[in-house]
Amino acid sequence: MAFSKNMTNSLTLNRKLLNSYFIVINLVLLTTLAIGSSAYADSNKIPNIVLMVADDHGREAFGAYGNKVIRTPHLDQLAKEGVMFDHAYATTASCSASRSVLLTGLHNHKNGQYGHQHSYHHFRTFSNIKSLPVRLTAAGYQTARVGKYHIGPEEVYRFNEVLEPKPNPKQKKGERNSIGMAMAAEELINSDKPFFLYLATNDPHRDRKVNVHGDNTFGNEADDKGIGTLRLDYNPEKVEIPPYMPDIDEARRETAELYQSISRVDDTMGELVRLLKKAKKYDNTIIIYLSDNGTAMPGAKTTIYDPGVRLPLVVKTPKNKFKGTVQAMVSWDDITPTILDLANVSYDPSDFHGKSFRATLNGSEPRGFDEIYGSHQFHEITMYFPMRMVRTKQYKLIWNIAHGLGYPFATDLFASSTWQGSINRNLDTYGSRPLHAYLKRPRYELFDMQNDPNESTNLAYHPKYSAIRDQLIEKIKVFQQQTDDPWFMKWEHE
Repeated sequence: MAFSKNMTNSLTLNRKLLNSYFIVINLVLLTTLAIGSSAYADSNKIPNIVLMVADDHGREAFGAYGNKVIRTPHLDQLAKEGVMFDHAYATTASCSASRSVLLTGLHNHKNGQYGHQHSYHHFRTFSNIKSLPVRLTAAGYQTARVGKYHIGPEEVYRFNEVLEPKPNPKQKKGERNSIGMAMAAEELINSDKPFFLYLATNDPHRDRKVNVHGDNTFGNEADDKGIGTLRLDYNPEKVEIPPYMPDIDEARRETAELYQSISRVDDTMGELVRLLKKAKKYDNTIIIYLSDNGTAMPGAKTTIYDPGVRLPLVVKTPKNKFKGTVQAMVSWDDITPTILDLANVSYDPSDFHGKSFRATLNGSEPRGFDEIYGSHQFHEITMYFPMRMVRTKQYKLIWNIAHGLGYPFATDLFASSTWQGSINRNLDTYGSRPLHAYLKRPRYELFDMQNDPNESTNLAYHPKYSAIRDQLIEKIKVFQQQTDDPWFMKWEHE
């Protein structure tokens, strides 16, 4: 009996010890799993998204893209930390139309935003279009926009919030206070919900003011200290004049003003990054920087020559290990599906003309990223000049549908001292292009982009290139049919 009682007590004690042991083990396992789950959740958090769109920023005025004079340290740093695209293209070089493509994934001949939205121009996106901010709102994002809008109607491009930058003390509105646009997003950045911020600067668009020389000021004030930026006063003699522009005094002075305005955009990126890091959100935020179209100079903006549509694109994502430049060809109709893909938001690929370029962010060039298409109808309502374009790495073909008309000028480009200075000098050329070829365009323009990157020699009517021209014409026709292009009928009813 004594032996049995001792055995019983010993077994009871052992059971208690074992139970305590298992409790401890379970606690350790649960804690480890909890920590592991938390770490896993942190590494797979829903990313925040910033789409920063500058107004008329050509890639020729960007340090990371090779300009040795302009100062863009914050944009250059973003390029070092992310992926820079060498072949990124707007589908059209006009503000409203290009922005509609960015936010719908559809060419503007399909989404209905044929030209400028504001004032008597009155072009509007079709009401049945489902835009990027609407899709992200439905996926649980807090969506907000600040800065230039220039598309409509509101119900198509609806954001949860419209943020207002503080006005520049020297101006009635805050539209030229680009740094204030970043500051206006601080509360959004510090919120608990994942956010999508569409930050669209008005810089470096031209403004209505001119300096003492009669050159456009591009929104610059004589002293920008009042809005937190320093006047850099670029030396006109040292700026880099791109090949598409004439190297004349007026062009140099206007380019110096342009550089100053772009440096204000750069400061805006610096402030945005500062706020993201302060909130500990930078590492989990996708940042995409691009421009709606090329520089507001004749030869770039409103054309689908490369200075008008080949633009800066820098993408920084939370998990991307590759840092460098990629050669895949992407365009602005790819932006919406790419953002949705990076945010892991489901969508039907057939909803878009573009496609996600997420796979290119590892530095590779997957199949399907070897050509892009352009589609332009209007800039201002008085500027009807529809064009279609296909571009590969080797060739570009432009179909000038209204080739019987003279090429129309945007009012601010025509009034620019750069253009007027060229006319007053009776120049035969404008940059690398004969002046008459700029003003009066043939039905087709074909350029060998590898041997003639400045698009100065039209090969469309050279017998040696007739087969290439015809192949590219067929590509344009297929593109038009696939994208329900109303101007396709012009092939039969010219």
